[in-house]
Amino acid sequence: MTNQLQSLTPDEAWQLCKDDARALLIDIRSSMEYLFVGHPRGAVHVPWIDEPDWVVNPEFVTDVRKLILGGVVEDDAEGSVPIILICRSGKRSKEAGHVLLEAGIHNVYHIDEGFEGELDEQHHRSSTGGWRYRGLPWEQC
Repeated sequence: MTNQLQSLTPDEAWQLCKDDARALLIDIRSSMEYLFVGHPRGAVHVPWIDEPDWVVNPEFVTDVRKLILGGVVEDDAEGSVPIILICRSGKRSKEAGHVLLEAGIHNVYHIDEGFEGELDEQHHRSSTGGWRYRGLPWEQC
């Protein structure tokens, strides 16, 4: 368990989800991104910034706490539930991860490449990095 935001590659995040059944993969993108662009299979959606106002979700920390049963239960043997955040390219998840840490939630990770990765030279995503580019399980509504 750590009090620092930890960065994971998409493959490392997927492996953590497989290795620890308690791991919570949270997609923090907008509702439109989550539904129409697709999302990692098994991810829970808690938007960090969402339409229609495009402001930071004032209930974000509370929503995450609800997912982990009202707060982080520390267990000397197992530690805190691993919380893995994913956004489009790794920027919003990093910001949201720091907010969770400041709220006293530990064992927080963010996926450095996000779901779609950075833009390539043709301004396309999912061509140089990201969850989808790495061939990890995802679905679309």
